[in-house]
Amino acid sequence: MTSKIDKTGDIGDLPLSDETSSATAARAPLHGIRVIEVATFIAAPFCGTILGDFGAEIIKIEQPTQGDPLRAFGTRTECGDSLVWLSESRNKKAVTLDLRQPKGAELFRRLVAGADVVIENFRPGTMEKWGLGFEDLRKVNDRLVMLSVSAYGQTGPKRQEPGFARIAHAFGGLAYLAGESNGRPVVPGSTSMADYLSGMWGAIGVLLALRARDTIGKAQLIDIGLYESVFRLLDEIAPAYAKYGFVRERQGADTVNVVPHSHYQTGTGEWVAIACTSDKMFARIAAAMGRPELATSPDFATSIERVKRRDEVNRMVAEWVGSQTLAQILAECEAGGVPCAKIYSIKDIFEDPQYKARENLMKIEDPRLGPLVLPTAMPRMSETPAQFQHAGRALGADTAEVFGQLLGIDREELETLRKQGIV
Repeated sequence: MTSKIDKTGDIGDLPLSDETSSATAARAPLHGIRVIEVATFIAAPFCGTILGDFGAEIIKIEQPTQGDPLRAFGTRTECGDSLVWLSESRNKKAVTLDLRQPKGAELFRRLVAGADVVIENFRPGTMEKWGLGFEDLRKVNDRLVMLSVSAYGQTGPKRQEPGFARIAHAFGGLAYLAGESNGRPVVPGSTSMADYLSGMWGAIGVLLALRARDTIGKAQLIDIGLYESVFRLLDEIAPAYAKYGFVRERQGADTVNVVPHSHYQTGTGEWVAIACTSDKMFARIAAAMGRPELATSPDFATSIERVKRRDEVNRMVAEWVGSQTLAQILAECEAGGVPCAKIYSIKDIFEDPQYKARENLMKIEDPRLGPLVLPTAMPRMSETPAQFQHAGRALGADTAEVFGQLLGIDREELETLRKQGIV
């Protein structure tokens, strides 16, 4: 069932997408790819979300009765499921199956035999305990791509330890860098960043493995540790430490090797971000400040010299920004070619014309909850754009359809499976 896209909604006058037609779906880049997702929360499931946005058939397997804990994580809604579930489980078929029972494991293998991808994020060894590990599943499908996401990966001394995004931020080196100088480390952005990053890396891995399958014709396992997804994005901290023994510390809103590159408060109380990544950009800022001579001063002309005088440079910029209203500083920066933006709340995002023009938000009419606003999918593609079918479904909503169409299980047999607690 496809959720209706409401074309008359007035929430922030949001741009709205069309329903996905069968003809359009057939042109999706991942049309014909079947993914079995037996994962919970966000990290591995977000990979399924990305693949589903671009046409893959996502069959999400959940435990009967309780389902994915993500259903209860975050803001609960009138339909019983959370907003994060409705958003991140979109375009997925909801199926229940107990893999711990032999009959459940057998049905799972039958599904895998006709699938392209399996996504899981149990603790290492759990799928093997059920006879459903990669080596087991490749025997029933020798072209299978399998993604395994765990806290520390499938190998190493910490492989069996549990972990969530917060732990990955800590172990991966990100939390150490987040916060004010000499203050306590903080959660970067108060989001499950490591989970989402792992899902993105997972989607890249799946696409690479599917491409490789076309040439080598073999099954392949993709192994991702949550902490690795964070660590890989920390620019030069590894080579800088290895080469020079430099340990980057927390710097609040500042950046280690450039200035002014920070957050500054306007005279009317709002905060803006200003980015200066080169000497050429500093010349623009100096001109906008009405102090063009700074760009040729030996004390400020180069990044190396400015970093030595970080506090002085930041103070000059802060005084300039603080002497004006938000509208004034944005206008002056735009006129001078200086990268500057107000630091947005979600309220600002909903009101901004750029978000509207780019259709970054869409309003749907969900059959269970009614009007609902979701972020649109990424990336934006000119010929095969992402497609929306429905928000996250009710527990087991598609069990009968999937088992009936793919495994030939009739309603009588399905009812027996339900009584046995297998589905």
